[in-house]
Amino acid sequence: MDTCMVRAWLFWALLWQDGSFASQFPTQLMIKDWVDQMQKELVTLADMATAGKSLTEIFQKNQHLYTVEQNDAEELVARAATKIEQLLLKRAAALEKLATAAENFQIKYQWKDEFEDDEIAYYNAKDNVDANETERRKYRIRPDFKEDPSFKRLTDHNHTAVHIPTDIYDGSNIVLNELNWTEELEEVFRKNREDDPTLLWQVFGSATGLARYYPASPWMDARKTPSKIDLYDVRRRPWYIQGAASPKDMLILVDASGSVSGLTLKLIRTSVSEMLETLSDDDYVNVVYFNTRVKKTACFDHLVQANVRNKKLLKDAVQNISAKGITNYTKGFEFAFEQLSATNVSRANCNKIIMLFTDGGEERAQAILEKYNADKKVRIFTFSVGQHNYDKGPIQWMACSNKGYFYEIPSIGAIRINTQEYLDVLGRPMVLADKQAKQVQWTNVYLDALELGLVITGTLPVFNKTRTKDDRNSKHQNQLILGVMGIDVSLDDIKKLTPRFTIGPNGYYFAIDPNGYVLLHPNLQPKTRIRNRKLRLRNKYAVTFHEEPVTLDFLDAELENDIKVEIRKMMIDGETGELTIHTLVKSQDERYIDRGIRTYTWAPVNGTDYSLALVLPKYSEHFIQAKLGNDMKQAMCVFVFSKAMETIQLERFDEYGYTYIAPREYCKELKLSLNNTQFLLDFSQYIDRNTPDACNVSLVNRLILDAGLTAELVKLWNEQAVDGIVARFVATDGGITRVYPRSAGEDWIENPETYESSFYKRALDNDIYIFTAPSFNTENRESVTDSGILVSKAVELTIDKVTLKPAVVGVKLNVSYWMSSFMNATLKLNCKDEICGCLRNDKHVDCVILDDGGFLLMSNQDEYISLIGQFFGEVDPVLMNNLVNNSLYSFNKTYDYQSVCDPEKDSKAAAGRRSIYVPTIADLLSIGWWASSAAWSLIQQLLFGSMFPNLLQAAESTDEDIPDAMFKESCITEQTQYFFDNDDRSYSGVLDCGNCSRMYRAEMLPNTNLVFLITDAKATCLSCDPRPLRQAEQPSEGPDPCELAQNPRYRKGPDVCFDNNENDEPLCPVSKDSALCPKLLLLFLVLMSWRMILTVEEGPV
Repeated sequence: MDTCMVRAWLFWALLWQDGSFASQFPTQLMIKDWVDQMQKELVTLADMATAGKSLTEIFQKNQHLYTVEQNDAEELVARAATKIEQLLLKRAAALEKLATAAENFQIKYQWKDEFEDDEIAYYNAKDNVDANETERRKYRIRPDFKEDPSFKRLTDHNHTAVHIPTDIYDGSNIVLNELNWTEELEEVFRKNREDDPTLLWQVFGSATGLARYYPASPWMDARKTPSKIDLYDVRRRPWYIQGAASPKDMLILVDASGSVSGLTLKLIRTSVSEMLETLSDDDYVNVVYFNTRVKKTACFDHLVQANVRNKKLLKDAVQNISAKGITNYTKGFEFAFEQLSATNVSRANCNKIIMLFTDGGEERAQAILEKYNADKKVRIFTFSVGQHNYDKGPIQWMACSNKGYFYEIPSIGAIRINTQEYLDVLGRPMVLADKQAKQVQWTNVYLDALELGLVITGTLPVFNKTRTKDDRNSKHQNQLILGVMGIDVSLDDIKKLTPRFTIGPNGYYFAIDPNGYVLLHPNLQPKTRIRNRKLRLRNKYAVTFHEEPVTLDFLDAELENDIKVEIRKMMIDGETGELTIHTLVKSQDERYIDRGIRTYTWAPVNGTDYSLALVLPKYSEHFIQAKLGNDMKQAMCVFVFSKAMETIQLERFDEYGYTYIAPREYCKELKLSLNNTQFLLDFSQYIDRNTPDACNVSLVNRLILDAGLTAELVKLWNEQAVDGIVARFVATDGGITRVYPRSAGEDWIENPETYESSFYKRALDNDIYIFTAPSFNTENRESVTDSGILVSKAVELTIDKVTLKPAVVGVKLNVSYWMSSFMNATLKLNCKDEICGCLRNDKHVDCVILDDGGFLLMSNQDEYISLIGQFFGEVDPVLMNNLVNNSLYSFNKTYDYQSVCDPEKDSKAAAGRRSIYVPTIADLLSIGWWASSAAWSLIQQLLFGSMFPNLLQAAESTDEDIPDAMFKESCITEQTQYFFDNDDRSYSGVLDCGNCSRMYRAEMLPNTNLVFLITDAKATCLSCDPRPLRQAEQPSEGPDPCELAQNPRYRKGPDVCFDNNENDEPLCPVSKDSALCPKLLLLFLVLMSWRMILTVEEGPV
């Protein structure tokens, strides 16, 4: 302890000893009396106002209307896993039909060198929906689009659509032949859909980059996403990469000798970045550079998983490579082989690859290659980068002698195509393995490019079955992969196979893949901040398209502990098991942490690499099943049903409170609506006017049962007036929420879906009254003095020794009433020269009440009342820090890997008209930018603009018209949750600020989640560091990836690997550059870009 601290404590000890200060600051015993009085008043008020015990009695009195059923976790998991297996098997069968048909069509197809104008007709998915672009365009057709509820967009089931990457000329002979033979797939797509109307996107991704999908649909609807640059190439999508080759262990070797400088080095940096984008989470990679020594680009000592974060770190590190010294290939290859042979680290354990980027040289490194790679188990791909006169023979020999390929990248135009063609070589062993390699693989979860939401894709490689002739006229099996066939499965369809509304709000299913990534989990919800302020007030988050796959690890989806690490491992290994554990649980709104007991039950999904689990709290091991009738017809004839229906009619709200029903799929034809009034009307009319055979009888009956039981509770509220509350409410598992009186319900902002309501789910995990801080937002914030403080508690029901929690009751406390009661509980009469309690706006002491998350709920200071709901670490940082240090609060920092944030660079290009992409000066001078799809998109706009000037006419658009995704990029955010972590009731301490200090005492309020604090007023000592503690979500770098790489999480690769075949002897030609001279191409692009920038009309800043 430092000298200052010793002096401070000595000073306070002397004051206490002589009693000179004891009369000034309340004793802990006195504060305990205050707190007991506060707690008694609050709990008594809440008990009386909510009448929770009465609701328990109402449930018990009406036991003849329901039964209590058991949730057999093991049986539920097995049943759901079987249903998922059957769904995926059905999709796999359709996939196999497509792949077989594609191979047969290609065998029969005769290559053509020329085509007649009317010989090919296809729909180009990038044609504008509104403009009649297909007229006067060669080979084009225009489908008859209609809104499709299954796909939630325009579709035409009579045609397929074709997507061709921006940087591929759609009139080339290769593309035209590909269009010609793949057209026959249309009939197979259609037949699959007829056999199974639930089928979603069916796609053939060609090795040439062409993608043909069914049904036809516009690639980007300009009405929704105006002027968005198309960066899509099917060969770089996760599903294509996974289907085109077995997993890879890749070591990227960069020549950093003195001759590699200037333009060549920039081309290498960009090429390596593009190469990294061809890798998926099943692959492992590292990047090193060498001259006479070998150095790491990043902090990785070995190959690391090619996930989004590791690839980003490597791409950033590559930009720091500098060139000097001389080339020593022997040193570089020796290091590469050692990395690939390491067995004490996680790896893909399949294709072993060395990628060499160099400007060329005279050394073949033959001795080192023969020493380490005599069996040719490591493929070597070499890239001659830049324009120079060095002999390419040696590096071409390296590749051709080691089952690889040699490429030339003399200019920017060759980067994208030549960094992905190696996949064709890796596909050769699969082609030769034929039927053995014909295994349907299921991907990680990702966001569908055609706005279907979260999906997984079944993939199957399509092989070239033709036979080729060699120089001696002998026929050999073709070793080329034609492409990959894919069929999407929406996660919504999988969720429907995992029943939700019988396992309670805190019960849930989740599923993981062999990487430990979740494909089902309530916390799997990629999101973006909504830019439009009006929309933001209605909805916190919206889903957006992510370029990267959505890779959320199970241990990041939940709060990690050692037992969950073991559960994850057992699930990845395909085991079956069950464990009951104590765990921390993050609240729905991500502000709080609770302690809970959960039982995890898991089993594999046969026929896949997935594993499914069910998580249940103790109180959800049973559920209530309403007994109003075996079907809807019977139920509607029951008197109780009709009486309960009356209580949820709008005209009865004055009598039974404002009533919300959870927006669930009660009936197939009943349209869901977030407008409660409309949904309630639709529900009532549907039930009254139809014989609803298509309804979920269990869901409807439980809703009506809860409506009847809660109506009885509201009748009791009617008979009993209570002071000090703004509203009373009751919410149920069945989906009913009643708010009384009606006027308070009209301003109700809580989620009517109780399964997604934060206060509801928290109340179930606690046996006390839970006070919830209102969300603190300085913009458009409703006055908390008007809205009140929400207090809730779960209703416990015990039937035949089974405990359930079927409902939650609560009140909204009047802030002014509570403030008076709070201060009155501390008042001391006839006091002199001492603190007489928590007087309003006392200059000497601050009194506050905080909840278990550290949020401010009450104070004796008027200025603090306006801050109710704010995290106390921003109100009084010094005191909050001390409360954490003294263990009153513990904290847990969590990372969200699904967020999107504002871009780091604020581009001034946004001032231009937005229908034309305008590059910045930095873009034009960047080699990396010219190699990007954005550059090629610009070229396309310019070339077409030269021929069709109308395409360059820009229509003005405001910020409100442009989607959020246009301004966002994926990122990591961090958030810190605070919580009570021990059972101590009393705390005290001194805040030493050097030349002044503050004393405080704290006392927990029993049977609540509150703590009372009294402290010397903040204004009496302002010399401490005032830097606030942050609780809210904010951008973050995330955990150190270098440390994570040292202790990677357990994962499991595919059981079968196709990396070598004795007949695999690929040809090794020199790749060709663009037909346009690189220097002239660059000059042309720059001049045309400047022409466009100067002619585009300036828009508003």
